[in-house]
Amino acid sequence: MRRVRAAAVGAVTLSLALAATACGGGSSTGGGSNDSPKTLTYWASNQGASIEIDKKVLQPELDKFEKETGIKVKLEVVPWSDLLNRILTATTSGQGPDVLNIGNTWSASLQATGALLPWDEEKFAAIGGRDRFVDSALGSTGAEGQDPAAVPLYSMAYALYYNKQIFDDAGIPAPPATWDELVADGKKIKAAGKQVLGAEGANPSENIHHVYVFAKQHGADFFTADGKADFTSDNTVAAVKQYVDLMAKDKAIPPGNAEYAQNQSVSDFAKGNTAMLLWQSASANLTSQGMSEDDYGVAPVPVQSGTPGTGEQVNSMVAGINMAVFKNTDNLDGATKFVKFMTSDEEQRLLNKAYSSIPPVKAAQEDAAFNTPANAVLKQTLATSAVALPQVADESQFETTVGTAVKELFADAAAGRPVTTASVRAALEKAQQQMPKQ
Repeated sequence: MRRVRAAAVGAVTLSLALAATACGGGSSTGGGSNDSPKTLTYWASNQGASIEIDKKVLQPELDKFEKETGIKVKLEVVPWSDLLNRILTATTSGQGPDVLNIGNTWSASLQATGALLPWDEEKFAAIGGRDRFVDSALGSTGAEGQDPAAVPLYSMAYALYYNKQIFDDAGIPAPPATWDELVADGKKIKAAGKQVLGAEGANPSENIHHVYVFAKQHGADFFTADGKADFTSDNTVAAVKQYVDLMAKDKAIPPGNAEYAQNQSVSDFAKGNTAMLLWQSASANLTSQGMSEDDYGVAPVPVQSGTPGTGEQVNSMVAGINMAVFKNTDNLDGATKFVKFMTSDEEQRLLNKAYSSIPPVKAAQEDAAFNTPANAVLKQTLATSAVALPQVADESQFETTVGTAVKELFADAAAGRPVTTASVRAALEKAQQQMPKQ
């Protein structure tokens, strides 16, 4: 899904070093064609509790699309741990899928490769128009002032999920609204014999989502106003340390979570082992793992003041999944039809309900199915206290370098090694040195 320019060399090189396989599906000419009008390859991101669950959700819809259009869609559900590297490899090789899901935070990075189809007004008109989509979702589709690199598919925000029985057993009457309250509640929860807060410490992207929000709460950012990396300001260092200290100092995140990268924290919560979970739109995932909606509550993610809002009261990044088309697809018309199908009102209602996400399509979002208590928290967060990650060309490198730095800090915490302001600063300095030179 992404790039071919100098700014991307660092991320692409890192990606190739870490992993990867080239994938079949697109032409290598770079211009797109309709040479294979009867087939499409589609990389879907892993939205459910497992890849198999995603296949059960998606395959009937792909069969429906084939029946309507005569176009067969070859589906591959790609784990999040592999998705970015797979995409970056495909951009360099020219051999990628026709259509793919991308994390909306990657939109500007992938846009900068030139590998994705731009969605200009004519393209948007072919799928019903840009004004069908909510503004917050469109805000994470690429760099400002350029045609979007992708189309919104699922919208999400982070919330705090809490186990009602564990809270009752620990004598906690309500979910924490501040981080100090969460740490204090954690001591009561541990005394009751349960884990406090789940995290995916070995997942760089998940780490980025949280430390970016913590940075906002500290009045900081990881980039300057003109898009240059700025990882080592005092407030940014303090933000990263506060997040890692949930394991290192506060003992709220269990040490074993330093190795989690595949939804294990969600499974721990669903099994009743962990009292709280910070997650994007988790209800469907929890239901698929056997947890009743009566067993847990959903609350806003804590903020320093206790009242979510803008500025230092931000409590979520604007999470979501976008759909993109590889520019060198062999079925350009079919790919456009498929995006139109997947973002139709009917499919938006069905798919977002299946994944407990929020439709980025206005008409679908108005459906009563999205007025549940859990969705009310998510919708309120998206409307009032969520902020998009930087839509800059170097965003994917940011996720890789800083997300990995946080992963290594969690590993230190789990091993009992000190996590100090100095060690956090050193880790972030190393990450900044790995970024492309401006």
